[in-house]
Amino acid sequence: MAEPTTVQPASGAAVKPRQPCPCGSGKRYKNCHGAAGGAADVIVVRPFEGLAAECELVALREFVPSATARLPLREGGEVTVATVLPLAAAALRRTDDRAFVGLQVQTHSGDISRDIARAVEWVQNAEAGSSLSVVGPETAQPGVMPTRLQDLLDPEADLEVELHEDFSWWLPEGVDPSSEVALSLERANSAIMPTQRLTGVRSAYWVDAGEKAHLRWVRPEPEEQLLAALARLSVRGELALDEDSRYAGSFRAHGLLVPVWDLDREKHPREWEEPAAALGRRLEEALSSLDDEPLDSAERRARDGLRGRQVTIR
Repeated sequence: MAEPTTVQPASGAAVKPRQPCPCGSGKRYKNCHGAAGGAADVIVVRPFEGLAAECELVALREFVPSATARLPLREGGEVTVATVLPLAAAALRRTDDRAFVGLQVQTHSGDISRDIARAVEWVQNAEAGSSLSVVGPETAQPGVMPTRLQDLLDPEADLEVELHEDFSWWLPEGVDPSSEVALSLERANSAIMPTQRLTGVRSAYWVDAGEKAHLRWVRPEPEEQLLAALARLSVRGELALDEDSRYAGSFRAHGLLVPVWDLDREKHPREWEEPAAALGRRLEEALSSLDDEPLDSAERRARDGLRGRQVTIR
């Protein structure tokens, strides 16, 4: 089959076969979404890249237990993104006609952005009381870019995240308490770790994990740049939030690095807001200094040590 000279992605801009694929995989378009089948197996390492809401989407998908946020759709409409939906559904339209899309769901392609976008499109046309269990296999035509979340959302808009103590928001008023969804609430609620979003900094969450409390902070910077800045603070003795905290390590999530700090569990989450804001200012200063001041030998050793400190959150 002859390859097309140009193709039209959902965003409206033409993509030529030899150009980088707009999905962010790093492959040429003709070897990715321009191939037969839509390259369903291509892994997109940073699926939410280009969105101001990227860090919040990563947090909601990876470790925030119960939260919702209205999606800033380009074309308007009311769709709410949620961490977890009843029975781990990909999307549902409640009996009161409110539309929800889940983030912590099973996916069928290597592009989470594409799967979530398909769920958004499904729920916008779904009937009240219906749900989508999983996003099915991709059916994109060769030479046509499938819709991604970047095509549907306002790229400059962040998410106004609302955290919930439990999953009672699953149920609209008047739902039968003996229904399957209602019965699953107790099991879901028992697994929740108390979580609060810190104000004054973006995408930073206090989490009570039982024996310890943690700060998990999704950062937008490239990994090597962030590690260099963290190393600079470490050498200066400025990496902790205060004397009741310590830097524990970091984990990778959807192309971003998430640093983690162990915290004194006896302190109220709000007591960490000013120390976190101060750390954020120190981190920004360290990041901006990297252009003019390369890491010295002590900072390079610290960076190598930080690189090996990977933590597991579940």
